[in-house]
Amino acid sequence: MSDLSIPESHDPHRREGRWGSGTGYLVSFALVALVTLIGGVLFARGNSTDIGLLYLIPVMYAGTRHGLATGVVVGLASSLAYNFFFIPPTHTLSVDNPEHFITLLILLGVAVVGSQLAAQVREQAMLAEARADRNAALAGFARRLTGLSRRDDVWSVAAEEVARLFDVRTIVLVRAPAEAGDHGLVLSASSPPQHRIELIEMAAAQWCFDNAVPAGPGSETLTASEWLFHPVIGPAGAVAVMGVGRADAGEPLHPGQALLLRSLLDQCGLALSRIVAEEEARALGEVQERDRLRAALLSSVSHDLRTPLTTVLATLRAMRAAVPEQEAQLAAARTEAERLNRFVANLLDMVRIETGALDRMVQLVDLAEAAGSAIEDLRPVLGARRIAVAMPDDLPLALLDPQLFHHCLINLIDNAAKHGGPGGTITVAAETAADGGLVLSVQDSGPGLPPGEEQRVFAMFTRLEGSDRTGGSGLGLAIVKGFAEAMGLMVRAGNRADGQGARFALHIPPHLVRAPGAPEEEMA
Repeated sequence: MSDLSIPESHDPHRREGRWGSGTGYLVSFALVALVTLIGGVLFARGNSTDIGLLYLIPVMYAGTRHGLATGVVVGLASSLAYNFFFIPPTHTLSVDNPEHFITLLILLGVAVVGSQLAAQVREQAMLAEARADRNAALAGFARRLTGLSRRDDVWSVAAEEVARLFDVRTIVLVRAPAEAGDHGLVLSASSPPQHRIELIEMAAAQWCFDNAVPAGPGSETLTASEWLFHPVIGPAGAVAVMGVGRADAGEPLHPGQALLLRSLLDQCGLALSRIVAEEEARALGEVQERDRLRAALLSSVSHDLRTPLTTVLATLRAMRAAVPEQEAQLAAARTEAERLNRFVANLLDMVRIETGALDRMVQLVDLAEAAGSAIEDLRPVLGARRIAVAMPDDLPLALLDPQLFHHCLINLIDNAAKHGGPGGTITVAAETAADGGLVLSVQDSGPGLPPGEEQRVFAMFTRLEGSDRTGGSGLGLAIVKGFAEAMGLMVRAGNRADGQGARFALHIPPHLVRAPGAPEEEMA
């Protein structure tokens, strides 16, 4: 970026004052005096025709260079000089010829009109120059921001560029990191380096950040602050504040500069949005790659274990019939082998969920029969635990995938067995919901779920406090959630109303509920 700055003279709002400057009047009056001298030479030679036109030179100069007020005053002075020195009777301000009086009025009128036009041209030129400077500053600033990939770099460049463009001091304050436990603002960048910020400045910066409007001198809030703070707005509101101040404690910014600063800070907000989007894309890519590798690993391990486990189970069944005196030991070995087989099946199911390879075969399912089948399959695991099934006889049927629903019940009941204790009671209940759907719940008599863990229990490999004593891989509930969502069901976790255990509920929406005898339909 070229060395571009925005001087005050380019600000059309910072002209020489409403009534002009002393220097402008001195130079203009000097030109009037010079024209009078030249006119005196011409008048002495008898050539006075064009002397009045010569006075247009200082008038146009004053209007062009120093504004309308100076042009009008100089026009009046030129008329008086022309009248005093060159209109008979000379060296008086009286006019004996009406034609000369008209000439004076014309000269004064031309001075006013010419000054007005010249002032407008000057104003437009200054605006065009200021606009060109702003556009060049914005373009250069945008180029510098384009190559940045870190948030801190954005603030450093912003502080440096604004300080150079406006010849001011700058600071950038951002929200403190969440891990710091502080919700206030911290210094991120400054130019020149600034190490200490007064309490009133911090209050102004915080107010600016919270309300997303400027604060400090020149604003309507906390004008006692030495720094003027402007917010940096991102997609979700203020993301930082920039403070500007002058070493001489003067007004930090002028109106035209404030407009440019706002545009520069908008560029910062856009750059930050781009960086955040890039960070999120990289994080998503890393998660997807990690999930892909995990799915490949799970699939490979699961398939490698499935065949040996099938062989082990078949051998244990054969040995149980051939060696009856070892039935107890073989039964225990078979129970553990079946538990490992369910774990491998869970791994394969999780791979199917994550890869979207679930094939649904929908048909009408009797919830009571489905619950009984799951309980029977888990009989070796349940042991002495008491199972209570509470379902009305007239319970409607549900349009579900029987295999996926069976896996859901297996995992829910197995989870209740693990956490309900060896002598506890597991309740499997179903009822009609208020919306016309069905709710199937599995309740245990264990310690229940800790507050705030109702959603986290469904995450893969999540094991709550105390799970080390009950075993489990942390996959069962994740599979329940994945299979339930694949069938259009909703699963919720919580504690029993009496606080004596956990309760997991599958909600079957009304459009999947069918009265007994209704024809089967395919799910969309």
